Amino acid sequence: MIFHRIEDFNDAYTNGANIPQGERWPEAWVAPAKAYRETMFAKGQARLDLAYGKNSRNRLDLFLPQSTPLGLVVFVHGGYWQALDKSYWSHLAAGAVESGYAVAMPSYTLCPDARVGGIVTEIGQALTAAAAMLDGPLHLTGHSAGGHLVTRMIAATSPLASDVRARIRTVVSISGVHDLRPLIHTGLNNNLRLASEEAAAESPVLMTPGENTRLFCWVGGNERAEFIRQNALMASLWLGLGAETGAYVEPDRHHFNVIDGLADPNHALTRTLLS
Repeated sequence: MIFHRIEDFNDAYTNGANIPQGERWPEAWVAPAKAYRETMFAKGQARLDLAYGKNSRNRLDLFLPQSTPLGLVVFVHGGYWQALDKSYWSHLAAGAVESGYAVAMPSYTLCPDARVGGIVTEIGQALTAAAAMLDGPLHLTGHSAGGHLVTRMIAATSPLASDVRARIRTVVSISGVHDLRPLIHTGLNNNLRLASEEAAAESPVLMTPGENTRLFCWVGGNERAEFIRQNALMASLWLGLGAETGAYVEPDRHHFNVIDGLADPNHALTRTLLS
């Protein structure tokens, strides 16, 4: 029997320093995201900086297909709830847009200006506002902290009204952090300010899934062991509570390029999201 222990929680949740040329990100996303946004705007297929709330970062971008949308995809970005915004990810809308879906990408107030629970509320507001703009089913996906946030939307304690929640078909959490309690032991908590009670209260692994939950957990095979563990843990726990779940480890992908499949309408990640 082999026993393991996390000796360095900071290292366990640090991505860039453990990826070859990891310093390229997030800057590597800026140019393709800007090019896609500008191209879609020029074609009349982008509505940018739409307000969904009263705070300065309560804005979303909406990308539209050429024909009537089959439904709406909402992508929620990561950054450990304390970094980045919607502008880094625009190009990832391409896979769903080319498949006939509209895609909404919100920003949200970051820690320490917000608590994690407050960000959950804002994402609920963003999703509600975006859903009101379009008919059809909703498909949610998010990366890292965004994976946590979209999973929160389908928990029994979702901030969504029942009519909006009922429209959600599939949620794909990509490299999601679903148990926040380990983060208390990292330097990330300087901004997150999580105490044990709040970390537990906002951890989807400690929640019950809502009705008709369909959750797929996706992670890269070259990610930190903690992300692979959390990916499997989330799917396994909610499967045991009656949800429809799945989990997949994509070979040869790390924390920053595991999301690339969303830009390709034929990639398994996009097909899973839209299934």
